[in-house]
Parts: sequence; structure tokens; C-alpha cells
Amino acid sequence: MCRRSGYSNSDFKYFEVETQCVSTLQSRKSLNPENRGSDVFYIPITMLISLYDTTLRDGNQARFINLSLNDKIRIARLLDEFGVDYIEGGWPNESNPTEEEFFREIRRENIANSKIAAFGSTKRPRIKPEQDLILQSLVKSDAPVKTIFGKSWDIHVTGVIKTELEENLDMISSSIEFLKKYSEEVIYDAEHFFDGYKANPKYALETIKRAQSSGAQYIVLCDTNGGTLPWEIEKIIAEVNCDKIGIHCHNDAGMAVASSLAAVKAGAAQVQGVVNGYGERCGNANLITIAADLCLKMGYELKCKNNMNRLRYFSLAIDEVANVQSDVRAPFVGETAFAHKGGAHIDGVLKISKSFEHIAPELVGNSREFVTSDQAGGALIAEKLSKILPNIDKKSPVVAELLKCVKEKENRGFAFDTAEGSFELLARRHLGFYKECFKTLGYRVIEEMGEDGAHVSEASVKLCIDGKIIHEVCEGDGPVNALDLALRKALVERFPSIETVKLNDYKVRVLGSKVGTDASVRVWITFGDSKESWNTAGVSTNIIEASWLALLDGIHYKIMREEQ
Repeated sequence: MCRRSGYSNSDFKYFEVETQCVSTLQSRKSLNPENRGSDVFYIPITMLISLYDTTLRDGNQARFINLSLNDKIRIARLLDEFGVDYIEGGWPNESNPTEEEFFREIRRENIANSKIAAFGSTKRPRIKPEQDLILQSLVKSDAPVKTIFGKSWDIHVTGVIKTELEENLDMISSSIEFLKKYSEEVIYDAEHFFDGYKANPKYALETIKRAQSSGAQYIVLCDTNGGTLPWEIEKIIAEVNCDKIGIHCHNDAGMAVASSLAAVKAGAAQVQGVVNGYGERCGNANLITIAADLCLKMGYELKCKNNMNRLRYFSLAIDEVANVQSDVRAPFVGETAFAHKGGAHIDGVLKISKSFEHIAPELVGNSREFVTSDQAGGALIAEKLSKILPNIDKKSPVVAELLKCVKEKENRGFAFDTAEGSFELLARRHLGFYKECFKTLGYRVIEEMGEDGAHVSEASVKLCIDGKIIHEVCEGDGPVNALDLALRKALVERFPSIETVKLNDYKVRVLGSKVGTDASVRVWITFGDSKESWNTAGVSTNIIEASWLALLDGIHYKIMREEQ
């Protein structure tokens, strides 16, 4: 069993259990300093589990995901705000310029809650660590945490990297010892550990023994092929003897979350995974589900514990940045996770909510929805409206009216969960708390291609501001940029603060099953200034119109904030 160190007696309590029923606990008997007898075991109840996120590397290896530098920085901010312990930025080597740039840029960010980790491998066979380009790139990254993987399965040693078993052990120990000189922490990922253990347990254990004796902060046991079952993982971890174990699971057998939880139950103190379970093949362990289960179901302490009521927002925000369609059936955070449709379910929930819900949806920032009734989402609308109208009752007619308006727009494709700016504008307009400060009279976009093949985008906007007609024309790098420039040019004299607004991100998503050129699209834009950032959305079958609606909301939001 992994003998966890660093816990005081106050971190444990005693349970009397029958010996024959607790095989997984028997190995913990040695942890009992008072040796109270064969039927008493020393079990941690306030153990702090660290979450290690690898969305920026493992998640980015998923098909159809290709994160830009700006995407990676924005995701890192979200991870830090939520309270993830470690953020793995990627491979910082010359073949990955985005990753190299990430480690330079992230140093300029105010990352307050998370540690930044750079990822790489052990040195190559038969060279010194200081001669290895990957280890040198890790040092150059200046990341406080260095995570490297090495081989635990003997067939990988002899058949894949084609070296000797003893040489592989030296590669592990010498690489860790070298990186320790340049790091606050070194984490060792034992690649293919469970397959290696089943094939040759003695050698697999020797690899992690070398990593531990060389000074690795965590020894992370990896189910790289994703085929090991949870009870196998729990049994194998119970036979491992090291100070701090981590777990890293892939989802090829659909077991990544269950296996990660089983590993923690067996003694793992760190869980590695990816937000929303992105990753190669079938994906990685989903940190969203794992965090909720550890905190709300298993009673473990997490740094992000106080942010669990923002879990749905966190999940959706990462999806938006990655430009991935959110899973409506995702546990805890999915749109339908607490949706009830007709009959006994709705009747039961209305009488006793826990009769058909395993937790209160508000614990994870979600909301209950009755698909066939008018009561869906009232509490969530009331909560959002409370920022404008403190102490508003969810039964207020105002809530019902706004909810109806929101539902109508959502049926057209709007998504207000991650377009807070558009929602606040909608609410204030509906309540009469925001007066339109300018009126759109018209806009036009012209796309031309010259004889030399160069494209020219020109946009004109016509506005009415304080009774005065303003007409401006601008060229830009594409139609949306031209519209943005023309809109700002028309407004800046009357509203000079919009000069500080930056358009940080722009994404388009095709809605529904209709995917032809006449399909509806949702445009999602992130704006920011020196004080905050906000998201807006526009929906139309015309991508230019959808972009225009999102641009307008972004500028209106800024003006509204300035005039509050």
C-alpha cells in the first residue's frame, strides 16, 4: 500500500470493521500508530487530493481540437480561477512553437492558484541528461514543475525504445536528478504502468522505486492504453509502496473516471485528467466528473471545493474556448443532467427533489428543468436577476416573463450560459434598466477580389446617436473585422471608452443537424478591457448578421458598464 506521509493524527479517525470484509483496508493497518487491534483501521477522512490538469497537452491531442496560443492562455486562466492545483502547458520544444511561446507568455499572467508544469520524457538511452534536447527544453521553459514520463512495461523498453532494462532504470533516475536542480517539483509519470505490472510486476515496481529514490514529488501510475478495470487498479495500487502516488487514466474501456476514483480510494493523492474528458482515441479521465465525485460524493478536500457551484460554467467555458459542442448528457454539468420530462419524475421532484435527483443541481451551478412545463430554470433566472434586483422571488412574474423570452431565444440557438454579456443586456432591456444609447439604421459589407487575387473587405455602418446620423466606412482583414472597425469609428467620439475594448476571441458553431450552407450558426465573441472580459452571442442563418449581433452586444455591454 502507498504509505502517505505528511498527515497528522487529526487527519484520521477510527472505524471498527470486520476483517474479512475489508481486504483493501487491511494493508492500511500498518498506518495505525497505536495498533489498536486487528479489527481497527486508520483511514484518512480529510485527505487533500490535488488535481493535475493536462487539457493543454493531452486534451489538445484530441481529434478536431487545435488550441491556439490565445486559447491556451485563456484556458489556463479559467483553470487557475477554478482552483486546479497543476496546469500542464505542453511540450516546450522547438517542434512545438506554440508550447514554447506559451511558457514565455504564461509568466506574464497572474496565475495565483495553480502551478505551471512543462511536460517531456526521460532522456534518450546512452547519453547524459545535460545532452538531451528534451530535458534541455524543459529547463529552458522555466516552469516551476517538470513532468516527465518513462517506461514501466518491459516490452516498451526492449521493443519500442530498444534498450536494456537496466539502462531504462538509469534513464529514469538520472533524468529526475538532473531536473531537480532546475525545478520546484519533478513529477514522474509511469507510462503503461498497469499493463507493465501485469506483465512483469518486479520490473514495473523497480521503475517507480528508482523514480521515488531520485526525488520525484509524485509517482503517477498511468493506464495509458485505458483498458485496466477499476478493481484491478485498486488492487495493484494496494501493492505499491511509495510515498505519494498519482493516477492518470485514459477512457478506452469507458472506465477512466471510475478507475481514477478507485485509485484515490486505494491511496492516490493526485488525479491527472482533462476538463470534459478530451483526449486521444476515447479521451482522458474527465476532471469535471472526478472533481464533483471526490468533493460531493467521497468527502475529499479539494482546493477548488469552494468553486463547485461554478462547475457547470467552468465546463461550458472550456468547451467554448476549445470550440467543442458541449455534451448535454455530461454528469453533473450537462444541460439535461437535471432535466425531467413528464409523469412521475416531475411529480416526485416537485414534492421531494432528492427522490429523483442524486444531488441538488445548484451545488454544481446547474439548474433543474421540467421539459414539459413552464417551471424550467426559474431559480436560475432569479439568481441571475438578483444582481440587478436583489431579493427577487423566483415566483415573480418578472422571472416568468424573462424566462419565456430566454427560452424563445434558446430555441433559436442562443446559449446564455456562456454569453453572460448578452444575457445581462437582455435582462436589463426587458426590465427597462438599459436605454439604447444608439440606433442601428443599417450596415453593408462588400467583399472584392482584385486581379492580383488579393481580397478586400469593406464595411459601412449607419447609426443614429443623440438624433444625429453617423455614417462610417472602414476596410478590414475580413468582413467581421471591417464591421468592428466601422462600428467603433462611428461611436468613439460619443463613447471614447470603447477604444479600450479588445476583441479577444471569435468562434462560429453550426447549430442543429442541418449542416449545409443555409444552416443556422451561432457566433460567440469574447471582449475585454483592463477591468474585465465578457462574452456575447449572435444567431442567424447569415453569418454576417450573427457576427453583427454579437458585436453590437459587446459594445452595448461596455457602454452599459460605463454608465452604471
